Amino acid sequence: MSLFQRIKNIVAKPEPPKQERSMLSLVPGDICEVSLVTYEVTGRIQNRQRNAVVLTLQDGNTINYLHIEEREKLIYSLYAPIDGRLDTPDEVPTTMELDGTNYFLEEQYSGLVVTSGKTPFKQGGDQYVWQYQSDNSRLFRIEWQDGRFMLYEGQWILPGDLKVIRGN
Repeated sequence: MSLFQRIKNIVAKPEPPKQERSMLSLVPGDICEVSLVTYEVTGRIQNRQRNAVVLTLQDGNTINYLHIEEREKLIYSLYAPIDGRLDTPDEVPTTMELDGTNYFLEEQYSGLVVTSGKTPFKQGGDQYVWQYQSDNSRLFRIEWQDGRFMLYEGQWILPGDLKVIRGN
């Protein structure tokens, strides 16, 4: 190594450390672990107005959806799609009963979303969301976009149960 090279290495600024990937910044192709199950992120829906993301997670043939929202702290919930239908977004009830469990409307909102990868809605646009909770802390979620409803049943996830394994 030449003297010039040594002086250059001493004077050069060190590379900044790579920023650790968070669950909120995952994109299709990343790998994460949720409650000890390893998933590949295959899609992402982002609502910038609410600082919220819904990640499409795939483990073999199983597809789940991880909803992440940043409020005072990050809030995580994992949903599985369920079969069902509603007629119009104007007639979504405030109370839903599913398999003997009553769900009560907790929050209703709409916003512009951006999609990437494999998601239930192939393109971005206005999305309407109804979030429900039962007395035993089970979650129910309804999404409507472009004339299509998606129904999900889920549960809260503790931050300690989430881990980024590999990011792009």
